Amino acid sequence: MPPRAVHEAFTNAKNGWKQSTRTVAAMPDCDVAMVRWPHERERLDELRATGAPRLLLVEGGVTPPVVDGGPEDWIRLPADEADLRARVEGVERRAQADRLAPPEIDEDGVLRLGDAWVSLPPVEARLTRALVDRYRAVVSRDALARAGWPEGAPGRNALDVHVLRLRRRLDPVGLTISTVRSRGYLLERR
Repeated sequence: MPPRAVHEAFTNAKNGWKQSTRTVAAMPDCDVAMVRWPHERERLDELRATGAPRLLLVEGGVTPPVVDGGPEDWIRLPADEADLRARVEGVERRAQADRLAPPEIDEDGVLRLGDAWVSLPPVEARLTRALVDRYRAVVSRDALARAGWPEGAPGRNALDVHVLRLRRRLDPVGLTISTVRSRGYLLERR
């Protein structure tokens, strides 16, 4: 974040945001909007709808909104300049990662993410294909089992073992499989 933008945001935060809060921290390939919470609730809704990266500046004593990932974070005011800078940079990294191309898997079971790649055995390739098809969305255990074993799914333990192996194989290329409790699995960047 450019020092001027950090300084301006920090100064505004220190002064209780008596002035306009349309401050945007300019980033190369990324702008992080500073949004006062809860005063700029409507603006936050607009930024969320467009997917714009945003940092919520939460006033003391106010409960922060739920942040569901993506290019959004919050910080409680008053905020230290270094903390503000770290939060903005984190939002920037997530926003840039969101813009990167999703992973691809070919018919030979080779998974590619950017310049990195990994070769997968047949069952793990089928599981990965199901996860890539719904990249960053939850894939149910049943759907994953059907994808991995089209002729009939083995027991619960077999899926768990293959997901564990797959997690280890995907780690070096920068992907992770998260467990979404009682729902399934989610493939995303690390």
